[in-house]
Amino acid sequence: MFEHRQDKMHNLLKSNAEFRAIYNRHQELDKRVTAAEEGSQPMDDLTLNQLKKRKLQAKDQLARLMSVGNA
Repeated sequence: MFEHRQDKMHNLLKSNAEFRAIYNRHQELDKRVTAAEEGSQPMDDLTLNQLKKRKLQAKDQLARLMSVGNA
């Protein structure tokens, strides 16, 4: 995620509590989605789709925070 902006992401993780909390939530959702897709955590399609939507929302929030000051 955000491979081309690693330095900015690293700095925000160290200095911005909101960014760090959203990043951690995104990572947790990613783990749950991956586990469901691999079959190690059974989950119905509706729940999986809801998790994916929440994960995307977190990613969008991270992107917005990373773009602040870059306009």
